[in-house]
Amino acid sequence: MGRSRRTIPEELLLLALDPTTGTTAQPQSLDLGLAGAQLVELALAGRIAPDGDRIAVVMPRPTGDPTLDSALELLRRRGSPVRAVHWIGGPRLGLRQTYLTHLERCGMVHAVEGQMCGVLPTTRYQATETAISREIRARLDNAIRTGVPPDPRTAALAALAHAVGLGKHLYPGNEGRSSRSRLRDLIRHDPMGGLVAHAVMDVQNGVAAQPRRAQAAGAGPVRQPAGRATAQPAAGVPVQSRHGHGSMARVGAR
Repeated sequence: MGRSRRTIPEELLLLALDPTTGTTAQPQSLDLGLAGAQLVELALAGRIAPDGDRIAVVMPRPTGDPTLDSALELLRRRGSPVRAVHWIGGPRLGLRQTYLTHLERCGMVHAVEGQMCGVLPTTRYQATETAISREIRARLDNAIRTGVPPDPRTAALAALAHAVGLGKHLYPGNEGRSSRSRLRDLIRHDPMGGLVAHAVMDVQNGVAAQPRRAQAAGAGPVRQPAGRATAQPAAGVPVQSRHGHGSMARVGAR
């Protein structure tokens, strides 16, 4: 892989990847989450900073990560701070596939070609370094289990996982209810992650008209992830088709 640190978008996608089906949970909201995760990663790199509910570029120097630098350049071209909800809600066609291809290029996933009904070409993705996925999951589990405030990266990852609706994928059933609740509560431990996670949920709820100032850590209610009526369940989520922008075709477990 050649790198010791994964970016938050990479980690979010690895969390969403089902090891059995090779598909991603919550595909509709995941693109929003990945766009938000880019903002958090750029903030941690010192390239952008929150200004109320807006995002301002404070250092336009490239990070060296092509996917992040593309987002940074788009933000720079805006010329003035942009509301997080407007940025995340903008066109993001193919962002999930961009990161899947990126993870494959880095050696973290392996593409498995197949067909649906013997006709439509499809692609599944299997993690090639399962220890990485286990380590990412262990960080979340540890934060949930111990109640100790996590580091900013883990807190932001937890906030985004909750925002896109991965809670039921990671902690399913009635037995996972308390863990899902604690995952939601981790949103308060990172202001930037909280701002972005709320923006992701606002987009899903269609709330983009009224500006909202960034809340202090722990202040105000935490919204539930939206789109439950339309979001696909974690199990048996369709796989990525090679013919289309994010369209998926169902395939069975390997």
